[in-house]
Amino acid sequence: MSQIEHTRLLVIGGGPGGYVAAIRAGQLGIPTVLVEREQLGGTCLNIGCIPSKALIHAAEEFDKTIQYAEASPLGIRVHAPAIDIERTVAWKDGIVQKLTRGVGALLKKHGVKVVRGEARVIDGKTVEVSATTGGEGPGEGQGERVRIQCEHLLLAAGSEPTALPSMPFGGKVVSSTEALSPKSLPKRLVVVGAGYIGLELGTVYRKLGVEVTVVEAQERILPAYDAELAKPVADALAKRGVSMLLGHKVLGLSADGEAVRVQGRDGSETALPADQVLVAVGRRPRTQGWGLETLQLDRNGAALRIDDQCRTSMRDVWAIGDLAGEPMLAHRAMAQGEMVAELIAGKTRRFVPAAIPAVCFTDPEIVTAGLSPADAEAADLDCISASFPFAANGRAMTLEATDGFVRVVARRDNHLIVGWQAVGRGVSELAAAFAQSMEMGARLEDIAGTIHAHPTLCEAVQEAALRALGHALHI
Repeated sequence: MSQIEHTRLLVIGGGPGGYVAAIRAGQLGIPTVLVEREQLGGTCLNIGCIPSKALIHAAEEFDKTIQYAEASPLGIRVHAPAIDIERTVAWKDGIVQKLTRGVGALLKKHGVKVVRGEARVIDGKTVEVSATTGGEGPGEGQGERVRIQCEHLLLAAGSEPTALPSMPFGGKVVSSTEALSPKSLPKRLVVVGAGYIGLELGTVYRKLGVEVTVVEAQERILPAYDAELAKPVADALAKRGVSMLLGHKVLGLSADGEAVRVQGRDGSETALPADQVLVAVGRRPRTQGWGLETLQLDRNGAALRIDDQCRTSMRDVWAIGDLAGEPMLAHRAMAQGEMVAELIAGKTRRFVPAAIPAVCFTDPEIVTAGLSPADAEAADLDCISASFPFAANGRAMTLEATDGFVRVVARRDNHLIVGWQAVGRGVSELAAAFAQSMEMGARLEDIAGTIHAHPTLCEAVQEAALRALGHALHI
């Protein structure tokens, strides 16, 4: 067994949180080793955020050709559109590979040693790695065990898809990982779970011509979002011919494996024919199989409990990202990783963001930051809220994207903005404006008094603030 005598920071997990922490630590001159068992970039770059958005774009482009083959008000006509799914997946993989290579280059540039292999925690200062080939540091290519000792241990192992006891992954039952790299398209897809992952991928497959049925135990889609935001998405799914079975429980596959058995509110059972089943009922922190239990850290359910500096209950052991629970967002993990590196370097930081934006890349998209009107009421805040519809926005009309709206929530007494929500085509790009306004403590008057370029979707942000003040100009 070879052994690295010492490193100041050891990062377990090369996803967005882990690699950002390692890069920032390298910039600050902290000797750092990063351990990753698969590919740099983690779930987000390899089997999550990036590949899913690539397929969403490809499906959108293909869907346009289908629309143009039928009847386009723009006067565009195409004939017999078709898709080569293997080429589409290869294009998606090319984007992923470019990004992961870039992460590797940045880590190398900043002096971070990368060890490829399975990590196992021995104690709060020691980790053993069954090294594999492909690393850029100690143990690379040796296929042997490497013992790494550290002063600071950063846990960034991420999360994994949650399986259903009645329908474990395997065969025709797949997780989002397999759904993002199809070798061929099924004729009939059943999606279990109407959260953002299920609906994003269900929409992709429907646009590519697959018959899609979504089964959800709750009474409506996107239960994590308020009903007003979810309605335009539900309307769009229905218009596209996606079948929705709400308030239904999945019982498992039929005896012959050709259908999904579901139970309705009244107890009646239905069999849904399926060539493939996507189970998308959520994700859970990856806490098993790498010795984490030896540390006996405090937990919040399955997640590790951390404070506002990402410290765990053990001194000099830190945890970030999905391992620390909700919200499981790559940009949250990145911000936490950057902070931890700076704390280890002696800087003073705390993780107390005014808002962490979240985006649902359905069609139309949803973006939220801060409190919804219901959240504000539950928090006993006296707030006003106002919405501005894209139907009254000139740019939205030119994009054929008039469904949806922008909504602002602000305190009634001083007009401090406490939340933003939007649903519509391309609204994910409003996330920065929403979060920045809240981080800077903006009031309705600040947004209303800012000149917004015309014609843009962003004008709806200004108009929402104006409407909350009682004098919207274009409605």
